[in-house]
Amino acid sequence: MKLLVTGGAGFIGSAVVRHAVRAGHSVVNLDKLTYAGSLTNVAVVADSPLYAFEQADICDRRTVDRILAEHRPDAIMHLAAESHVDRSIDGPAAFIETNITGTYTMLEAARAYWTAAGKPATFRFHHISTDEVFGSLGATGKFTEDTPYDPRSPYSASKASSDHLVRAWHETYGLPVVLTNCSNNYGPYHFPEKLIPVVILKALAGAPIPIYGKGDNIRDWLFVEDHAEALLLVVEKGAAGRSYNIGGENEATNLELVEKICAILDAKRPGNEPYAEQIAFVADRPGHDRRYAIDPSRIRAELGWRPSVTLDEGLERTVDWFLDHEDWWRALQDRDGVGKRLGTG
Repeated sequence: MKLLVTGGAGFIGSAVVRHAVRAGHSVVNLDKLTYAGSLTNVAVVADSPLYAFEQADICDRRTVDRILAEHRPDAIMHLAAESHVDRSIDGPAAFIETNITGTYTMLEAARAYWTAAGKPATFRFHHISTDEVFGSLGATGKFTEDTPYDPRSPYSASKASSDHLVRAWHETYGLPVVLTNCSNNYGPYHFPEKLIPVVILKALAGAPIPIYGKGDNIRDWLFVEDHAEALLLVVEKGAAGRSYNIGGENEATNLELVEKICAILDAKRPGNEPYAEQIAFVADRPGHDRRYAIDPSRIRAELGWRPSVTLDEGLERTVDWFLDHEDWWRALQDRDGVGKRLGTG
Protein backbone atom coordinates (compact mmCIF):
# COMPACT_ATOMS: atom_id res chain seq x y z
CA MET A 1 0.00 0.00 0.00
CA LYS A 2 1.17 3.51 -0.77
CA LEU A 3 0.32 6.01 1.97
CA LEU A 4 0.29 9.78 2.09
CA VAL A 5 0.83 10.75 5.74
CA THR A 6 0.19 14.39 6.64
CA GLY A 7 2.11 15.63 9.66
CA GLY A 8 4.60 12.81 9.30
CA ALA A 9 7.43 14.76 10.94
CA GLY A 10 5.46 15.25 14.15
CA PHE A 11 5.24 13.01 17.19
CA ILE A 12 2.47 10.54 16.25
CA GLY A 13 2.90 11.06 12.50
CA SER A 14 6.57 10.11 12.59
CA ALA A 15 5.73 6.95 14.55
CA VAL A 16 3.27 6.05 11.79
CA VAL A 17 5.87 6.75 9.10
CA ARG A 18 8.51 4.64 10.81
CA HIS A 19 6.09 1.78 11.46
CA ALA A 20 4.66 1.84 7.92
CA VAL A 21 8.06 1.77 6.22
CA ARG A 22 9.21 -1.08 8.47
CA ALA A 23 6.02 -2.94 7.50
CA GLY A 24 6.87 -2.57 3.79
CA HIS A 25 4.48 0.21 2.82
CA SER A 26 5.52 3.11 0.56
CA VAL A 27 5.12 6.39 2.44
CA VAL A 28 4.95 10.00 1.31
CA ASN A 29 5.45 12.31 4.27
CA LEU A 30 3.71 15.68 3.79
CA ASP A 31 4.71 18.11 6.53
CA LYS A 32 4.95 21.88 6.82
CA LEU A 33 7.74 21.58 9.43
CA THR A 34 6.26 23.95 11.98
CA TYR A 35 7.77 24.35 15.45
CA ALA A 36 6.73 20.80 16.48
CA GLY A 37 7.97 18.99 13.36
CA SER A 38 11.46 17.62 12.82
CA LEU A 39 12.91 15.45 10.09
CA THR A 40 15.17 13.95 12.74
CA ASN A 41 12.06 12.04 13.84
CA VAL A 42 12.08 10.05 10.59
CA ALA A 43 15.83 9.93 9.98
CA VAL A 44 15.91 6.16 10.52
CA VAL A 45 13.79 5.62 7.37
CA ALA A 46 14.84 8.66 5.33
CA ASP A 47 17.16 6.66 3.07
CA SER A 48 14.64 3.92 2.37
CA PRO A 49 13.41 3.62 -1.25
CA LEU A 50 9.94 3.33 0.29
CA TYR A 51 10.09 6.87 1.73
CA ALA A 52 9.57 10.31 0.18
CA PHE A 53 9.21 13.74 1.76
CA GLU A 54 7.19 16.75 0.60
CA GLN A 55 7.38 19.98 2.58
CA ALA A 56 3.94 21.53 2.16
CA ASP A 57 1.04 23.22 3.95
CA ILE A 58 -2.20 21.22 4.08
CA CYS A 59 -4.07 24.49 3.48
CA ASP A 60 -2.33 24.92 0.10
CA ARG A 61 -4.76 23.17 -2.26
CA ARG A 62 -2.66 23.54 -5.40
CA THR A 63 0.36 21.90 -3.79
CA VAL A 64 -1.71 19.11 -2.24
CA ASP A 65 -3.25 18.42 -5.66
CA ARG A 66 0.23 18.19 -7.18
CA ILE A 67 1.47 15.81 -4.51
CA LEU A 68 -1.53 13.52 -4.95
CA ALA A 69 -1.15 13.52 -8.75
CA GLU A 70 2.58 12.77 -8.60
CA HIS A 71 2.60 10.12 -5.89
CA ARG A 72 -0.78 8.41 -6.45
CA PRO A 73 -1.38 7.11 -2.90
CA ASP A 74 -3.83 4.33 -2.09
CA ALA A 75 -4.79 6.05 1.15
CA ILE A 76 -4.35 9.33 3.01
CA MET A 77 -3.60 9.28 6.72
CA HIS A 78 -4.40 12.76 7.95
CA LEU A 79 -2.49 13.52 11.17
CA ALA A 80 -1.33 17.10 10.53
CA ALA A 81 -2.81 19.27 13.27
CA GLU A 82 -2.16 21.84 15.92
CA SER A 83 -2.49 19.72 19.06
CA HIS A 84 -1.42 21.48 22.26
CA VAL A 85 -4.38 22.57 24.40
CA ASP A 86 -2.37 25.26 26.19
CA ARG A 87 -1.30 26.83 22.89
CA SER A 88 -4.93 26.80 21.72
CA ILE A 89 -5.92 28.86 24.76
CA ASP A 90 -3.28 31.49 24.00
CA GLY A 91 -3.72 31.53 20.21
CA PRO A 92 -6.80 29.74 18.82
CA ALA A 93 -6.50 31.14 15.27
CA ALA A 94 -3.81 28.66 14.21
CA PHE A 95 -6.01 25.79 15.40
CA ILE A 96 -8.97 26.99 13.35
CA GLU A 97 -6.78 27.41 10.26
CA THR A 98 -4.90 24.11 10.44
CA ASN A 99 -7.42 21.77 12.02
CA ILE A 100 -10.58 22.99 10.29
CA THR A 101 -9.54 24.74 7.07
CA GLY A 102 -6.65 22.33 6.57
CA THR A 103 -8.91 19.31 6.95
CA TYR A 104 -11.43 20.83 4.55
CA THR A 105 -8.67 21.41 2.00
CA MET A 106 -7.41 17.84 2.35
CA LEU A 107 -10.95 16.45 1.99
CA GLU A 108 -11.62 18.41 -1.19
CA ALA A 109 -8.25 17.45 -2.67
CA ALA A 110 -8.87 13.81 -1.74
CA ARG A 111 -12.36 13.89 -3.24
CA ALA A 112 -11.09 15.30 -6.54
CA TYR A 113 -8.26 12.76 -6.66
CA TRP A 114 -10.57 9.85 -5.79
CA THR A 115 -13.18 10.95 -8.35
CA ALA A 116 -10.61 11.31 -11.12
CA ALA A 117 -9.37 7.78 -10.34
CA GLY A 118 -12.87 6.35 -10.87
CA LYS A 119 -13.90 6.33 -7.20
CA PRO A 120 -12.10 3.12 -6.18
CA ALA A 121 -13.79 1.45 -3.21
CA THR A 122 -10.40 0.52 -1.77
CA PHE A 123 -9.30 4.15 -1.30
CA ARG A 124 -9.33 5.47 2.26
CA PHE A 125 -9.16 8.93 3.82
CA HIS A 126 -8.15 8.17 7.40
CA HIS A 127 -8.73 11.06 9.78
CA ILE A 128 -6.86 10.81 13.08
CA SER A 129 -8.50 12.66 15.97
CA THR A 130 -8.61 12.79 19.76
CA ASP A 131 -10.77 11.67 22.67
CA GLU A 132 -10.90 15.30 23.80
CA VAL A 133 -13.78 15.93 21.35
CA PHE A 134 -16.02 14.02 23.78
CA GLY A 135 -15.47 16.42 26.66
CA SER A 136 -14.93 15.43 30.27
CA LEU A 137 -15.98 12.28 32.12
CA GLY A 138 -17.01 11.92 35.74
CA ALA A 139 -15.61 9.28 38.06
CA THR A 140 -17.12 6.41 36.05
CA GLY A 141 -17.80 5.51 32.44
CA LYS A 142 -15.73 5.57 29.26
CA PHE A 143 -15.93 7.20 25.84
CA THR A 144 -17.40 5.04 23.08
CA GLU A 145 -17.78 5.82 19.40
CA ASP A 146 -21.38 6.88 20.17
CA THR A 147 -20.52 9.33 22.96
CA PRO A 148 -21.95 12.79 22.12
CA TYR A 149 -19.38 15.46 21.30
CA ASP A 150 -18.80 18.06 24.01
CA PRO A 151 -15.46 19.84 23.38
CA ARG A 152 -14.23 22.25 26.04
CA SER A 153 -11.11 23.92 24.59
CA PRO A 154 -10.32 25.69 21.29
CA TYR A 155 -8.15 22.68 20.42
CA SER A 156 -10.83 20.05 21.03
CA ALA A 157 -13.50 22.22 19.37
CA SER A 158 -11.35 22.52 16.24
CA LYS A 159 -10.80 18.75 16.17
CA ALA A 160 -14.51 18.12 16.70
CA SER A 161 -15.21 20.40 13.75
CA SER A 162 -12.79 18.47 11.58
CA ASP A 163 -14.40 15.16 12.59
CA HIS A 164 -17.80 16.49 11.53
CA LEU A 165 -16.40 17.59 8.18
CA VAL A 166 -14.95 14.15 7.51
CA ARG A 167 -18.25 12.45 8.29
CA ALA A 168 -20.12 14.96 6.11
CA TRP A 169 -17.83 14.28 3.13
CA HIS A 170 -18.57 10.58 3.52
CA GLU A 171 -22.33 11.02 3.77
CA THR A 172 -22.63 13.72 1.09
CA TYR A 173 -20.03 12.67 -1.46
CA GLY A 174 -19.43 9.01 -0.62
CA LEU A 175 -15.73 9.58 0.09
CA PRO A 176 -14.47 6.38 1.75
CA VAL A 177 -13.33 7.64 5.15
CA VAL A 178 -12.34 6.05 8.44
CA LEU A 179 -11.95 7.96 11.69
CA THR A 180 -10.03 7.22 14.86
CA ASN A 181 -10.14 8.99 18.22
CA CYS A 182 -7.22 8.24 20.51
CA SER A 183 -6.33 8.78 24.14
CA ASN A 184 -3.21 10.62 25.34
CA ASN A 185 -0.07 9.43 23.55
CA TYR A 186 3.45 9.28 24.94
CA GLY A 187 6.78 7.76 23.96
CA PRO A 188 9.95 8.49 21.97
CA TYR A 189 10.18 11.76 20.00
CA HIS A 190 7.47 13.40 22.14
CA PHE A 191 7.82 17.14 21.65
CA PRO A 192 8.96 18.75 24.94
CA GLU A 193 5.88 20.87 25.60
CA LYS A 194 3.61 17.98 26.67
CA LEU A 195 3.36 16.64 30.22
CA ILE A 196 5.60 13.55 30.16
CA PRO A 197 8.62 15.07 28.40
CA VAL A 198 8.22 18.25 30.49
CA VAL A 199 8.40 16.17 33.66
CA ILE A 200 11.49 14.27 32.50
CA LEU A 201 13.38 17.35 31.38
CA LYS A 202 12.42 19.53 34.37
CA ALA A 203 13.51 16.74 36.70
CA LEU A 204 16.87 16.33 34.97
CA ALA A 205 17.41 20.10 35.05
CA GLY A 206 16.74 20.27 38.79
CA ALA A 207 13.83 22.63 38.13
CA PRO A 208 10.33 22.61 39.65
CA ILE A 209 8.11 19.94 38.04
CA PRO A 210 4.78 21.71 37.43
CA ILE A 211 1.47 19.92 38.00
CA TYR A 212 -1.79 21.72 37.27
CA GLY A 213 -4.25 22.11 40.14
CA LYS A 214 -4.17 19.20 42.59
CA GLY A 215 -2.86 16.71 40.04
CA ASP A 216 -6.08 14.69 40.19
CA ASN A 217 -7.05 14.99 36.53
CA ILE A 218 -7.13 11.53 34.97
CA ARG A 219 -5.93 10.48 31.51
CA ASP A 220 -5.84 7.18 29.61
CA TRP A 221 -2.25 6.77 28.37
CA LEU A 222 -1.42 5.12 25.02
CA PHE A 223 2.14 4.25 23.99
CA VAL A 224 2.72 5.90 20.61
CA GLU A 225 4.05 2.76 18.91
CA ASP A 226 0.92 0.85 19.94
CA HIS A 227 -1.10 3.70 18.44
CA ALA A 228 0.85 3.61 15.16
CA GLU A 229 0.20 -0.12 14.86
CA ALA A 230 -3.53 0.45 15.41
CA LEU A 231 -3.68 3.26 12.85
CA LEU A 232 -2.08 1.08 10.15
CA LEU A 233 -4.58 -1.66 10.94
CA VAL A 234 -7.51 0.74 10.61
CA VAL A 235 -6.36 2.19 7.29
CA GLU A 236 -5.85 -1.32 5.90
CA LYS A 237 -8.92 -3.09 7.28
CA GLY A 238 -11.32 -0.51 8.72
CA ALA A 239 -14.80 -0.30 7.20
CA ALA A 240 -15.56 2.84 5.19
CA GLY A 241 -17.59 5.33 7.21
CA ARG A 242 -16.65 3.63 10.48
CA SER A 243 -14.98 5.24 13.50
CA TYR A 244 -12.75 3.47 16.01
CA ASN A 245 -11.71 4.58 19.49
CA ILE A 246 -8.09 3.73 20.33
CA GLY A 247 -7.16 3.69 24.00
CA GLY A 248 -4.27 2.48 26.09
CA GLU A 249 -6.43 1.08 28.92
CA ASN A 250 -3.93 2.75 31.26
CA GLU A 251 -5.68 5.34 33.46
CA ALA A 252 -3.69 7.41 35.93
CA THR A 253 -3.98 10.77 37.65
CA ASN A 254 -1.43 13.35 36.63
CA LEU A 255 0.13 13.15 40.09
CA GLU A 256 0.41 9.35 39.91
CA LEU A 257 1.99 9.64 36.47
CA VAL A 258 4.56 12.20 37.61
CA GLU A 259 5.44 10.14 40.67
CA LYS A 260 6.00 7.08 38.46
CA ILE A 261 8.37 9.05 36.22
CA CYS A 262 10.25 10.40 39.22
CA ALA A 263 10.68 6.89 40.62
CA ILE A 264 12.06 5.62 37.29
CA LEU A 265 14.51 8.52 37.17
CA ASP A 266 15.54 7.86 40.77
CA ALA A 267 16.57 4.37 39.71
CA LYS A 268 18.22 5.27 36.41
CA ARG A 269 19.75 8.71 37.04
CA PRO A 270 19.77 9.25 40.83
CA GLY A 271 20.25 12.78 42.09
CA ASN A 272 21.03 14.25 45.49
CA GLU A 273 17.40 13.87 46.56
CA PRO A 274 14.32 12.05 45.19
CA TYR A 275 13.02 13.77 42.06
CA ALA A 276 9.52 13.89 43.57
CA GLU A 277 10.83 16.61 45.88
CA GLN A 278 10.81 18.90 42.83
CA ILE A 279 7.03 18.56 42.27
CA ALA A 280 5.30 21.95 42.39
CA PHE A 281 1.53 22.42 42.14
CA VAL A 282 0.62 25.39 39.93
CA ALA A 283 -2.57 27.21 38.96
CA ASP A 284 -4.80 25.04 36.80
CA ARG A 285 -5.42 25.91 33.16
CA PRO A 286 -8.85 27.22 32.10
CA GLY A 287 -11.42 24.56 31.21
CA HIS A 288 -9.22 21.64 32.27
CA ASP A 289 -11.16 18.42 31.57
CA ARG A 290 -11.51 16.19 34.64
CA ARG A 291 -11.11 12.72 33.17
CA TYR A 292 -10.67 10.91 29.84
CA ALA A 293 -11.03 7.16 29.36
CA ILE A 294 -11.63 5.18 26.18
CA ASP A 295 -13.59 1.99 25.65
CA PRO A 296 -11.69 0.26 22.79
CA SER A 297 -14.17 -2.63 22.45
CA ARG A 298 -14.99 -1.93 18.79
CA ILE A 299 -11.44 -2.01 17.44
CA ARG A 300 -10.73 -5.10 19.54
CA ALA A 301 -13.85 -6.94 18.32
CA GLU A 302 -13.74 -5.88 14.65
CA LEU A 303 -10.00 -5.63 13.95
CA GLY A 304 -8.42 -7.67 16.73
CA TRP A 305 -6.28 -4.86 18.16
CA ARG A 306 -5.50 -4.12 21.77
CA PRO A 307 -2.59 -2.24 23.37
CA SER A 308 0.49 -4.30 24.16
CA VAL A 309 2.49 -1.85 26.30
CA THR A 310 1.56 -1.26 29.95
CA LEU A 311 1.96 2.20 31.43
CA ASP A 312 4.88 1.16 33.64
CA GLU A 313 6.68 -0.49 30.72
CA GLY A 314 5.98 2.43 28.38
CA LEU A 315 7.16 5.03 30.88
CA GLU A 316 10.40 3.16 31.46
CA ARG A 317 11.00 2.90 27.70
CA THR A 318 10.20 6.60 27.31
CA VAL A 319 12.55 7.69 30.10
CA ASP A 320 15.30 5.48 28.65
CA TRP A 321 14.82 7.07 25.24
CA PHE A 322 15.07 10.63 26.59
CA LEU A 323 18.15 9.74 28.63
CA ASP A 324 19.77 8.24 25.53
CA HIS A 325 18.79 11.04 23.13
CA GLU A 326 19.85 14.23 24.84
CA ASP A 327 21.04 15.61 21.52
CA TRP A 328 17.48 15.34 20.14
CA TRP A 329 15.72 17.25 22.91
CA ARG A 330 18.46 19.82 23.47
CA ALA A 331 18.15 20.85 19.83
CA LEU A 332 14.51 21.77 20.49
CA GLN A 333 14.98 23.89 23.59
CA ASP A 334 15.06 27.20 21.70
CA ARG A 335 11.83 26.58 19.78
CA ASP A 336 8.87 28.82 20.43
CA GLY A 337 7.18 28.19 23.77
CA VAL A 338 9.39 25.30 24.93
CA GLY A 339 10.04 25.44 28.67
CA LYS A 340 7.50 28.21 29.24
CA ARG A 341 4.09 28.17 30.94
CA LEU A 342 1.40 28.42 28.26
CA GLY A 343 -2.37 28.44 28.37
CA THR A 344 -2.98 30.87 31.21
CA GLY A 345 -5.97 32.41 29.43
